[in-house]
Amino acid sequence: MSENDLYEFGSSIAEITFEERIKESLVCLIGSGMGLGGFNLPLFKAFADPFNTSGLIFSDMLHEGTAFEVQDTIERRKAVFTNPNESYDLLAYIGMTDRFVVHRVITRADGKIVAVASTDRLSDISGLNSGNDTPVAIVRCEGSLPTIGEVTEPYAVPSLVVGSNRGSHLGPWMPVSVTDLSAGRFDGPSKIAALGFSLADGYLGLEKDIFADKSFDRAREQANLLTDILRKQGPFEPYRVSLDSSEIQQLPGFISQAESRWVSIGE
Repeated sequence: MSENDLYEFGSSIAEITFEERIKESLVCLIGSGMGLGGFNLPLFKAFADPFNTSGLIFSDMLHEGTAFEVQDTIERRKAVFTNPNESYDLLAYIGMTDRFVVHRVITRADGKIVAVASTDRLSDISGLNSGNDTPVAIVRCEGSLPTIGEVTEPYAVPSLVVGSNRGSHLGPWMPVSVTDLSAGRFDGPSKIAALGFSLADGYLGLEKDIFADKSFDRAREQANLLTDILRKQGPFEPYRVSLDSSEIQQLPGFISQAESRWVSIGE
């Protein structure tokens, strides 16, 4: 049977359609206070990095590689890069997380969509920079696909993403329980929760709050330590993202008022 599974959080939506397998497992990822590109790195590691996902070696389906559909959130265009043969080209784009976002991951063996991430910015909806985005993603797991552990392992090490206060600072993501997704210190750190589901005959089983597990305690400690260090940098880049970043493209009024003070530097 065909299933549409939808997970919505705040202004973000991720939707996936697939033919249900005999044993179907899903992980729904919820980001709070981070830019849309926050899922780029973990999705690449889950579906393209054999040091993270041993299934890329042992699974016949994954061994054939995957295709990543990437969206340019500024010019509203998309492109598809196949892995592993175009992995360097793929990384050249998705490494620019403020602009290019992994939207879908597709298996090359059978052309099935196995992961989807949201691509809508809060500013696209409101027309103004209204604060942090709340990206979400759905990932199919187990069997010939990455295991739940392979999908969630990238979050054991906090990586830096755009987010925190006013969505305009660089900070570490922190894997947390879904009950801890609310804003913390300096409206951050950027937080990610993971809910695991089993699917049978079109019905979702009870969710498992994956990041509530104690094995992610160290990642939370490291995220707090990184936040301590970055907070000492105050309003200076790169902790504060650059003014041409799409996250803070709406410049404050004093900028235009101060323009008249600037004069050309003579030779």
